[in-house]
Amino acid sequence: MRIVMQPARRSEKDVDQHYQDTIVNPVVFDDHAGLLDASTVAQLKELFPEGRAQMWGVVPGKRNVNVSRINKMRPGDWVFFSGDKRIYLGGTIALMWRNKELATRLWGTDPAGSTWEYMYALSGTRGFDIPVEEVRTLLSWNPNRNIMGITVLSDEESDTLQTLLTLDAATAAIEPVDMAEEEAAVAAFDGELERTAQRAQRGEQAALKRRLLKGSTGQCALCGRTLPGTFLIAAHIKKRAMCSDDEKRDLANIAMLACTLGCDAVYERGYVTVADGAIEVSPLVVGIPEVEAYIEERLAGRTVTWWTPSREPYYLWHRTHTFKNVPPQ
Repeated sequence: MRIVMQPARRSEKDVDQHYQDTIVNPVVFDDHAGLLDASTVAQLKELFPEGRAQMWGVVPGKRNVNVSRINKMRPGDWVFFSGDKRIYLGGTIALMWRNKELATRLWGTDPAGSTWEYMYALSGTRGFDIPVEEVRTLLSWNPNRNIMGITVLSDEESDTLQTLLTLDAATAAIEPVDMAEEEAAVAAFDGELERTAQRAQRGEQAALKRRLLKGSTGQCALCGRTLPGTFLIAAHIKKRAMCSDDEKRDLANIAMLACTLGCDAVYERGYVTVADGAIEVSPLVVGIPEVEAYIEERLAGRTVTWWTPSREPYYLWHRTHTFKNVPPQ
């Protein structure tokens, strides 16, 4: 999964209007069937059986400066929308195509007479509230670097953001896999195939669990069940890899006991979070009936007694970075 950075500053009137027209209000395919070729319509309807999808586009740019970048994008890549110094939306590129006539109908043209003809449909979109400054720090960018144009991040940068921000790919067109190319890539890889956890990290995890688990049994902070210690882990409230050294050493507040019977997974993947001590359920869980049923049975409506004002900054990070919230309107 590569990650694409899509500048879209909603403080600009035209950009916000485009966002309202095709993100807040997804495009209905049948309304534009006359401008879409049959194969694109067929793919869209297969990917989005409800007959509509959120869409965005990119202009070719002066002297086609954006085309080489667009050619690096593929269905299945993740895209972040950024503007006004924040990342506010993310989702999976489900399908890509070029259609100047449809783009003009949906968004008009820019002052230079160009339109956003390199189009893509989005799936699995969710809201974020992440300062661009934080992304710069994560990726070791120059402090003055801004996201000025459509940008495809390197594999290393993409992997870093995917892991640290818990990004899940959604519906996308499947491209044929070149098995020979895949096998050659594996054969050519000369890095470590297995990575051993550092002793300091293991010691930290053990210290956390000893602090949280006072006996042979303990209580899951989320579902409240009392379970043997073997079914409980010291789960970081804020993802450990994103913690400063001081936060990692804040053993009294940084972690909570979470059971491996489901609670750790749904919290880690962002389907539940904690706000002022109450469990908040992601509205996006409706697409996964088994997960929704678990949350409804075990977590919905519960109050987390582990929440305290001193732990709130960590829960706040989880709400703004990991929790699967709806896209902003």
